[in-house]
Amino acid sequence: MNVERSEAAASLTVAGVLDLEEIRSGAPEVVAGEADLDRPIRWVHIADSEHVEQFLEGGELVLTTAQTFRRSPAAMTVFLDQLEAAGAAGVVVELVDDASDPDEQAAEVVRHAASGRELPVVVLTHRIKFVRITEVAHRSLLAEQLGRLERAREIHETYTQLSLERAEVSAIVARTAELLGAPVVLEDVAHRVLAQAGPGAEALVANWVALVSGADAYVRRDWPQIPVGLQSRRWGRLVVPGLPTGAANVEQIIERAAQALTLTRMAETDERDLLLQAQAGFVRELMDVGAEDEAQARARARSLGFEPPGASRLVPAVIRLDRDPSTDPTRMQLWERALIQEATAAAARAGVSTLSTGLQSGSFGLVLALPGRGDESKALHRVFEEIADLGTTWAVGVGRSSSSLLTAVSRLESAAQVAEVVATLDVREQVFYRAGDVRLRGLLALLGDDPRLRGFAEGELGPLLETDDEEMLDFLELVLAHGGNKSAVARAGFLSRPALYARLAKLQDRLGVSLDDAESRTALHVALLWWRMNR
Repeated sequence: MNVERSEAAASLTVAGVLDLEEIRSGAPEVVAGEADLDRPIRWVHIADSEHVEQFLEGGELVLTTAQTFRRSPAAMTVFLDQLEAAGAAGVVVELVDDASDPDEQAAEVVRHAASGRELPVVVLTHRIKFVRITEVAHRSLLAEQLGRLERAREIHETYTQLSLERAEVSAIVARTAELLGAPVVLEDVAHRVLAQAGPGAEALVANWVALVSGADAYVRRDWPQIPVGLQSRRWGRLVVPGLPTGAANVEQIIERAAQALTLTRMAETDERDLLLQAQAGFVRELMDVGAEDEAQARARARSLGFEPPGASRLVPAVIRLDRDPSTDPTRMQLWERALIQEATAAAARAGVSTLSTGLQSGSFGLVLALPGRGDESKALHRVFEEIADLGTTWAVGVGRSSSSLLTAVSRLESAAQVAEVVATLDVREQVFYRAGDVRLRGLLALLGDDPRLRGFAEGELGPLLETDDEEMLDFLELVLAHGGNKSAVARAGFLSRPALYARLAKLQDRLGVSLDDAESRTALHVALLWWRMNR
């Protein structure tokens, strides 16, 4: 195999490297593992010591002259044992003496140590340039990796475009079959075929239910497949018959296809339920523009199905999905759509009328009409505890209730701020939170990155921030959490009295204040809490 062929190879193997002209010039002799020459190579590593396992992670082709241990049967055995234990793809041993003649004695040592092993072991009896092998092999491997990245980008762009275009189910399945070059079948939970495409798909689906659920259904277990729909709402399965599991890009392609199909199904549901969309537009209009009076707003709301009894308390609530910078935007959109549908359904099951609207990405608002005489908190618990597990987490912020629809809608903003604060809590012990539950943390979140507050926090904590002393900041937090009570601090920090007093003295000296002073502790507590939330 020449350089061009090597670089164009879909996957570099031990056999592929042995076909390189540089290797062939070394008169290669496969002394073990001939049946495993198709092992893929992840990298090429040059070794000059028998202790090589610490440098390997698996999949490497090791090149060595074994100069220091080539004539030691014990050392050579240990060397090959280590390669097998590390999962190396194979080893090429150049056995040439100082005069560039074959070192036959060393070759016999290698043959004996390699006997019976599955690990491909190759002996070279003519001198070659290892650097040439590594250059060509690494160029091939890097080209392969770049090819995979380009393929991944193409797949991402393809399904993003299909989602944006609200492509029909049949179009998504057809594009998936085209990308895979194989038949693709979309079935429902009863194994009924919803769509199919690709070579041979029609023949496969002619008797699909019997094929996948009959006596021969075992053949289906090895087919690449993925559920379609969100966790508790699976409505189908995408199957690629006949294609081996683990084939290149298959999992990535069918996962993105399943996401696109789920989005399409949700979009179709939204389109069938125009009332939900109309409600969202109405609430956003009230938030942005307002209405002339309460009666006008109520009349519009009634036309959209929101007819709470006259004595109802209208409660604004915002549900915010937990965000992770690495979360795919498509997946976030899927969760948001599923959650808003599940929340409104849960409210309906609890006999609570709702108005809903989308807010910023990953969050949406609700106005819930709760009975005027009942326990408001119990009613909210009934609604939010009924929301099914969708495979993600979220925070619920609740604003103050009102008998006025206009007021309730205007308070969605404060409910959103509460939800934003709750999302920063390490531990959430409540189903929903109000402004009073987040207290000082809520106030600091509302102030956000106000430069005056930043200046205050940096002024209070400055001596600790200058040296980025995280340990001392943690100790300060411990002291403040116990109100300066030395006995409680010592117990919580597992500190002896002398150690505690020494650390307190050091901390107070650094800060230039006395921690016995209540106002100083309050100021430091506010500063530290803000710093933890905004750094």
